Amino acid sequence: MRTILPVFTFLWLITTTTILHAQIPSDVKPVADSTQHSTTVSPNMEPLVIPEGMDMSFNGLLNQWYENKNINTNFPTDTINPFVSDSTIITRLSRLPDIIEMPFNEYVRTCINFYTIKRRKEVSYMLAMGQYYLPIFEQDLLVNKLPDELKYLPIIESALNPTAYSRAGAGGLWQLMVPTARSYGLQVNSLIDERMDPVKATKAAVHYLKDLYHVYGDWDLVIAAYNCGPGTVNKAIRRSGGKHEYWQIFPYLPAETRSYIPVFIAANYVMHYYKDHNLAMAPICMPLTDTIMVTDKIHFIQLSDLLNIPIAEIRTLNPQYRQDIIPGNIEPCPLRLPLNATSAFLENKDKIIAYHADELFPNRLVVEPVKRKAIHRRSSKRHHHHIVVKKHHHHIVAGKHHHTVVKKKTAHKTKRKRR
Repeated sequence: MRTILPVFTFLWLITTTTILHAQIPSDVKPVADSTQHSTTVSPNMEPLVIPEGMDMSFNGLLNQWYENKNINTNFPTDTINPFVSDSTIITRLSRLPDIIEMPFNEYVRTCINFYTIKRRKEVSYMLAMGQYYLPIFEQDLLVNKLPDELKYLPIIESALNPTAYSRAGAGGLWQLMVPTARSYGLQVNSLIDERMDPVKATKAAVHYLKDLYHVYGDWDLVIAAYNCGPGTVNKAIRRSGGKHEYWQIFPYLPAETRSYIPVFIAANYVMHYYKDHNLAMAPICMPLTDTIMVTDKIHFIQLSDLLNIPIAEIRTLNPQYRQDIIPGNIEPCPLRLPLNATSAFLENKDKIIAYHADELFPNRLVVEPVKRKAIHRRSSKRHHHHIVVKKHHHHIVAGKHHHTVVKKKTAHKTKRKRR
């Protein structure tokens, strides 16, 4: 079924972009920026800018539950990376079963070195986690007839960390911004962030990529627009004099986007040829899971205590629930559990829902404010009386007229002397 871009977004894109299919030369080199002295990058140097989501998400990836519980930390990651010549890499890239062109240049070489030399352990983790997440991506890409190689975009965006957040506010495996996520039907509120849901976020991201292709007709430009936004790509096209090819608008793109296609090519290369670089898949064993639609409000503590599942495992399998609460009472919500726990959940559902419900859900539906007790108040009017007592007359009168007693006594004595 064809996905239609939200009307306001589509009209904006179509009015600022001309759809042209560019012929990409086989020997691709980025066009030099006339404002720079040199764009030469040594093979031993880092790419211009590693995409933020990828670099930041590596740290989060290593702290996930599946590392702490399911990984043998003694697996080899420090084996020697054999030298591979540029010509060998070019040959390997040409053999990838891809629709999107995978050209080679010094930027691509630098990004391949980044994965195979500097991030070997992280690549091992991503290879293992790919066994869990890549089939989800492949299914939606296949249904929507998009290139299968796009499944490696989340490797760049999030390092396959479903709870990754960027400083700009993008989130999830596909690093969707909130407005984009909502425009494609995802919920983002205090309880749920469906950008963290691997299945729903993938559907939204695939539809977004499909709509971008309807605008640009060029996968490199689509991938660039996915990274920096269509407006930024359109601006780069205008500044380049109307070129509609990534490597021709290269110097006019943001620094991170100039690295984005090279990193994408490198990710495709590494995920196919990791064995040739002595990289091994980390021994991660994600549990087999089943998904249940729940129609009640359930807390992760209820599930953890009664099903004997570590709460960290429940969070890993259900990263979209921000407060450990599944708001199934609002609308049916998916709950992913280890396969061996689904039958126990169904058999003990009522007991689970009732378990410490009053303590875990203090959100009352009706609250009666405490009424103030009736208090008998004295009259606010004060009646002042002059009490005349011979010896204390001046003291009382002085209090009423705010004079000090000493002054009154002094004044009285003075009058007596004058007499």
